[in-house]
Amino acid sequence: MDLKYGITENFTLDATLIPDFSQAGFDRVELNLGPFEQTFSEQRQFFTEGVDLFTKGNLFFSRRVGNEPTGSVTLGPNEDIQEYPNQTKVLNALKVSGRTKNGLGIGLFNAITEKTYAKINNLDANTSREELIEPLANYNIFVVDQQFNQNSSVSFINTNVTRNGHFRDANVTGLLADLTTKKNTYNLEAELKMSNVNLESGTETGYSYKLELAKVFGNWQYWVGHEFADDTYDINDLGLQFRNNFSNFGAELSYRTFEPTGIFNSYNFNSWVDYSRLSNPSTYTGSNIGMAFSGQLKSLHGFGGNVSFQPGKQYDYFEPREEGRYFIFENRINGNIWFSSNYNKKFALDGNVGGATFFEDDRDTNNIWFGISPRVRFNDKLLLIYSFDYDKVNGNRGYADSTADAIIFGNRDRKTMINSITGSYSFNPFHTLNLTFRKYWSTVLYDDNIYLLQENGRLLETDITFEDAGLDNPNINFSTWNLDLSYSWQFAPGSFLTGLYRNQLFNYDSEAELNFTNNFDRLLKQPIQNSFSIKIQYFIDYNNVKKIFNKKSDS
Repeated sequence: MDLKYGITENFTLDATLIPDFSQAGFDRVELNLGPFEQTFSEQRQFFTEGVDLFTKGNLFFSRRVGNEPTGSVTLGPNEDIQEYPNQTKVLNALKVSGRTKNGLGIGLFNAITEKTYAKINNLDANTSREELIEPLANYNIFVVDQQFNQNSSVSFINTNVTRNGHFRDANVTGLLADLTTKKNTYNLEAELKMSNVNLESGTETGYSYKLELAKVFGNWQYWVGHEFADDTYDINDLGLQFRNNFSNFGAELSYRTFEPTGIFNSYNFNSWVDYSRLSNPSTYTGSNIGMAFSGQLKSLHGFGGNVSFQPGKQYDYFEPREEGRYFIFENRINGNIWFSSNYNKKFALDGNVGGATFFEDDRDTNNIWFGISPRVRFNDKLLLIYSFDYDKVNGNRGYADSTADAIIFGNRDRKTMINSITGSYSFNPFHTLNLTFRKYWSTVLYDDNIYLLQENGRLLETDITFEDAGLDNPNINFSTWNLDLSYSWQFAPGSFLTGLYRNQLFNYDSEAELNFTNNFDRLLKQPIQNSFSIKIQYFIDYNNVKKIFNKKSDS
């Protein structure tokens, strides 16, 4: 059940009890070779509506609620995992938010997820047992935000995750200020945040701050800023931060138009420079300079491009997957151009092409990508969009594996192709048919010989193969197929009947040298998951129901 209640003229309560998110759109999964987690955008309606207040300070990543369990399984002799859930069940959630006439915004969010167990088989006794991998958990956010002086505000936000038992708990607090002069010329943004994570070994506290000054008025605008996080700052129980331990400086200069000029409706040019360090120990990690241009013609066609350069040695402390170790690469340059034609036409086209390379001794590598997306609006009822994206990297070097005494890198070629189709047909304002299809294919083909990461961050090429080193075949052939076909009927105000047919395919193996046709045949031979669901959502207006009972009482 979902409940929406107008507490006052300015404050609203939204609540959901035992929600069903099975009709939320599928995640656009990709092959992830990097050191950081893969994340997806929020598609559950309850977590996308009315959450502006809760996003203050970027401390709330709603996909954490109902995410994968945080615990792990301890296997005994001759045991294996029979079932390990990849998400937890949301039991209920509510949010209260609004803003007073004096500009004070108040928000309260709370959600509870249920216990989650993994199933474990005992191969000798042919028995099974359950092990708790996520206890009953409570997610909470409290935020106040006072607006003043037209475009200025100060905010306080606290996020808290409490898990029952001996699992980790977390608490994050932020003080935020966004100050703009009365004439809307200059802006100062300041943030101070503190995280506390309760572990079995004790409480770990971390700090982060951000300070930015910008000129936000006129054709010429600029921005300078510094962002810092120590190596114990952790907001990932309810927020999202790929890494901590940084001290980053940046500056940007831009010129933009606000009125039609010549052949342009508008255009924007900007350039930037970034300089990065670790916070502990304080050491240089890399820098970046670049520029970009975007514009829209009076014909409503848009185009643009960008180029960026990382000069000299860049120190990557995360690719090795071991604290204190780093990998050096040098002089990377990349660029991209794009265009988008007028969407008011029956036929429109989006496209982009780009490339990257390294200017580095003893390294032959290049990267090229392009995408094209035609869209046809046949009439006011039917819209169809096709997209094709291609990305090819030759000679990329990255982490492949590790042993007790070595970090192993590989020289690899990677190819990615994505085909997708989206379409919608509106029979009338109350009946709609929607189609979403995506096929993703990515292969990674390694050279036979391994590279060893040295203490100085350089790679040592060897004559040792992955097989000689006793390692598994590192090649990857990864494919997914997702298709959603949905029909929606609004049969009453705020009330919908939605039917969804969904099928999914997935394949992961080491056959990286297969061509497109053979790989597609292999994907189609995998077990297909079909699902069909019908959801009826009926909106009950409490005020109208109350009138009915009042009339009966009068009678």
